[in-house]
Amino acid sequence: MKINKLLSLLLLATILFASCEKDSVDLPKGDYENGVLISGEGSGAGTGSISFVSDDFVTSENLIYKTVNNEELGTFLQSMTFDNDNAYIVVDNQNTVTVADRYTFEKLGSINTGLILPRFIAVVGNKGYVTNWGSTSSDTDDFIAVVNLETYEVESTISVGNGPERIIENNGKLYVSHKGAYTTNNVISVIDIDSEEVIEITVKDNPDELFFNNLGELVVLSSGRTIYDTDWSVIGTTLASISMIDITSLEITNELVFAEGEQPSLMVFENGAIYYNIGNSVYVINESATSLSSTSIVETEGFLYGLEVEGDNLYTLDASFSDSSKLNIYSISSGSVSITKDVAIGASKIYFN
Repeated sequence: MKINKLLSLLLLATILFASCEKDSVDLPKGDYENGVLISGEGSGAGTGSISFVSDDFVTSENLIYKTVNNEELGTFLQSMTFDNDNAYIVVDNQNTVTVADRYTFEKLGSINTGLILPRFIAVVGNKGYVTNWGSTSSDTDDFIAVVNLETYEVESTISVGNGPERIIENNGKLYVSHKGAYTTNNVISVIDIDSEEVIEITVKDNPDELFFNNLGELVVLSSGRTIYDTDWSVIGTTLASISMIDITSLEITNELVFAEGEQPSLMVFENGAIYYNIGNSVYVINESATSLSSTSIVETEGFLYGLEVEGDNLYTLDASFSDSSKLNIYSISSGSVSITKDVAIGASKIYFN
């Protein structure tokens, strides 16, 4: 009798443990899990902010960081980077990187000293690497701030060329595009994290977006430069390109050059395909393509300022700096808008959470 009772109790305990374990796995991490996050730069009309749209597109909410923390991020919110459960929110005019839980957006801390016009951050282990434009009066004081993410303090800096922008890490090296800040530049910096040695690769003018494709190549979008005369009238542009770079030799192995006057500004990579824009037209090519496409897949509405792709959905931002921006979601297969949501002022970037 006692043995049967003991066995029954053990069985019940096993069932309860399994049930609790399952419940703990299924518990939501926060209100902003399983959705799309949109960062807005802000303007004189309103603070930089973050919007949320649920995966089923039913729920949307603006100013989520302000709602949770009762404080504003300030202008201009340039970018967000995620690492595990943390979101790192870079606001250049405030010289800050704010750290928040990516699912609840509860503030965890901030880096607010040692930064001068920060732009983007890459996280490697317990270190953050932040691109900084430095003083607007100098083209030679730009740097990467090395941040201890346990103390939220800048430990050191790495000097780089003018206008460092996007930054990504691969196999112990940092790759930085130099858009040129308030002027222009045409290089990618490759930084060895251990030695902090910096090597530059020359590409077309004003490189910005960059990522690694499935072939292990570094892919860089260079928008080209607008040329002005002494009266600031536009007199021409330099050529734009998508460059594929072998990271062993640091040589450009494939360069897709746009026609004169075409200045793409956005590029994303999804499932082996490269999506890019020319004006309001969005094109797609295979990652191993040897030529650009001549046929757009979507004609977008408004001021195209942000672009992302997931499955058959093409997400675009029609940015307004005086009022709410629009998140427009297009069906790639049909080319038409399926969902529109009001989002942050100066909306510029889209993230899947």
